[in-house]
Amino acid sequence: MRLFQARALPLLLALCLLALPGLAQQPPSAVYGELFRDVQMQRVFPDGKTFVDAEPKADPAEILRRYAEEKGQAGFDLSAFVHRYFTPPVPHSSGYRSVPGQDVCSHIDALWDVLQRPADQRDPRSSLLPLPNPYVVPGGRFGEVYYWDSYFTMLGLIQSGRQDLARDVLANFASLIDRYGHIPNGNRSYYLSRSQPPFFAAMVELVAESSDDPAKVYADALPTLAQEYAFWMEGADDLAPGTAHRRAVRLPDGTLLNRYWDDSDQPRDESYREDVETARSTNRPPSEVYRDLRAAAESGWDFSSRWLVDGKTLGTIRTTAVVPPDLNSLMAELETVLAKAYAVSHRPERAAELEARARLRAEAVRRLFWDPEAGVFTDYLWQEGRRTGAVTLATAYPLFFGLADADQAARVADTMERRLLAPGGLLTTETASGQQWDAPNGWAPLEWLAIRGLARTGHDRLAEIVARRWAERVVGVYTQTGKLTEKYDVAGTASGGGGEYPNQDGFGWTNGVLRRLLALYPQLTVAGSGDIACQAAANDNQPSAAPASRPAGRMP
Repeated sequence: MRLFQARALPLLLALCLLALPGLAQQPPSAVYGELFRDVQMQRVFPDGKTFVDAEPKADPAEILRRYAEEKGQAGFDLSAFVHRYFTPPVPHSSGYRSVPGQDVCSHIDALWDVLQRPADQRDPRSSLLPLPNPYVVPGGRFGEVYYWDSYFTMLGLIQSGRQDLARDVLANFASLIDRYGHIPNGNRSYYLSRSQPPFFAAMVELVAESSDDPAKVYADALPTLAQEYAFWMEGADDLAPGTAHRRAVRLPDGTLLNRYWDDSDQPRDESYREDVETARSTNRPPSEVYRDLRAAAESGWDFSSRWLVDGKTLGTIRTTAVVPPDLNSLMAELETVLAKAYAVSHRPERAAELEARARLRAEAVRRLFWDPEAGVFTDYLWQEGRRTGAVTLATAYPLFFGLADADQAARVADTMERRLLAPGGLLTTETASGQQWDAPNGWAPLEWLAIRGLARTGHDRLAEIVARRWAERVVGVYTQTGKLTEKYDVAGTASGGGGEYPNQDGFGWTNGVLRRLLALYPQLTVAGSGDIACQAAANDNQPSAAPASRPAGRMP
């Protein structure tokens, strides 16, 4: 009897949670308790994301009552129970098929409608957080919007003449900030405890640069930019030297920086079994492992050797001990754009304050993250007061956002060419760990940041080499398969691998980056595949020049 009571307690707790306000914001792990854990640990679905995206066919409280009644019966079939009470997600069907021989830009232009989703209708039983405007999903298993993906998708939308949809994407993120105080990883309840790399400020700039009234774009974005900044800097003002709170870190010398974090220290809903198994493989406290796994998910690099103590074993993950150059470059951009928004809103004192913060952070990036031996910007272990020395494409961010000095940029270009340049573009890292954010994979967002970062710092030759090699790899796979995929093996000849799930096709950020690159470099060709320059020229407009108030070359 006591055993039954102990096992029933999680179910009773879940039933109580269903009566609380804000049910729609509870992740499935909190709503379904023991049922959730049983489904994930017994691998009812091969992909842990399937169950958390499934739609319940009845009220969750009723499903839990039925589970409590039936689970102890002879012959109980958990999979049958789940399929009786839940509808698993099915791939979105648009009827679209690749057109043989179609140039890749026409293909991408057609794909925007395939990847577009209408404004959501609220369903309090679903894990989906509704968005008020149409949006673009990455594709494949990712049927919701993702934060940092969307910036790179917007590059292509604007290039394709879909400024309307780019503005909708920005408005949706503003609505998420208004509702939750931050932009979650994606619009799912199980993503609410974390964000992703803060590209919202860069998105505002993209929309402003394609607008007839950029000052209005900045002014309208001011409240949400300020909320975004407050989220990332929460607790910073009260930090003692050598301490951290959530995403803010104050070094012993008083320097204020940021790290990745997650407000939960439990296994991720969408990768529950994998996280439990990772924690069990170590002697570390499970909550510590879960927090670091989740923080890496917030970074977008889930997972990479850069977060691992030994560079290869996931159980050694230490994301929260790392202050990254890419995040702090993004934070300098957020401070800069927020200052601009204050300035056009006639608040000069606040504008000056944010400009000063951006200058201090830029100086810290050049001083603390710069590794003169490796010739890269690298991760900083804030508790140990030292750099990791890892050579990764995170080094592109200070170039892209205009933080690196000329000598640093030249050294980064040399290191990229010698140590990361591969036949199909730039390697994400030098380490082949089996994790997807490592060699031999190359990813559209990092290729873009590196190419444009090199170009803005005067390294046009290498920028074009990288653009050519990556475009050739992507279009080569497209020519063979009719697909654009999430990641690519830039050292070999195929689409990428590694990680927790198979490579996905679709694919939002690959489409966006390739579409913009082929406008910037219309001369690109693929050996054996003919000219890959866009034939869909009717929609093409070269990206606008950077405004005079912005450093030359700092064009997104």
